[in-house]
Amino acid sequence: MAIPRAAKTLRRTRIQEEKEEQILEAALDVFSARGFRGSTIDQIAEVAGMSKPNLLYYFRTKEAMHRALIDRVLYTWLEPLRAFDAEGNPEEEIRSYIRRKLEMARDFPRESRLFANEVLQGAPHIEDELKGPLKQLVDEKAEVIRAWAKSGKIAKCDPYHLIFSIWSTTQHYADFDVQVRAVLGQEHSGEGRFEDAARFLEQLFIGGLRPDPRGS
Repeated sequence: MAIPRAAKTLRRTRIQEEKEEQILEAALDVFSARGFRGSTIDQIAEVAGMSKPNLLYYFRTKEAMHRALIDRVLYTWLEPLRAFDAEGNPEEEIRSYIRRKLEMARDFPRESRLFANEVLQGAPHIEDELKGPLKQLVDEKAEVIRAWAKSGKIAKCDPYHLIFSIWSTTQHYADFDVQVRAVLGQEHSGEGRFEDAARFLEQLFIGGLRPDPRGS
């Protein structure tokens, strides 16, 4: 995990912590809009409202700011999947996962676009995480879904493509927010669109995963 330069001092002050957060908020604005390659330290300093030398006291490079944000995003973004409970009711677990992912799309749209930009550029900064901890977590939860299907609690399905489909349909509401609001129109593009999406996706996924009572 990237450590801010100021954090390497023996005791961090409240002002240092606040400055670091101010910088990371500005970096998130810039990176999520422009991507890593299109962003500069000068742009981040301007959005943060501080001089470039002052910013560089806290984060020595653009890469350090980006790494700190990506580490946060990966941890936060995977928390709902970690909470997927093998002992829970499959229908309730899937419903909860869909809703938590939509809540994140609503509450953290910049973070979603930051992650999407990183992946679209070939994931140069997070390839090890994708192939390591992320893959391990998805493998673990795929086994949970397989066990549910094997026991007849849900219909047989490919667990990886189920997870991918939930990711893509929920994060769409963050990454393509402008398009969603434009197509829905003013009448339907308020905060209620997330509840509308939740109800539809629950019907789509949970309805599709209910086992056939007639058996296979």
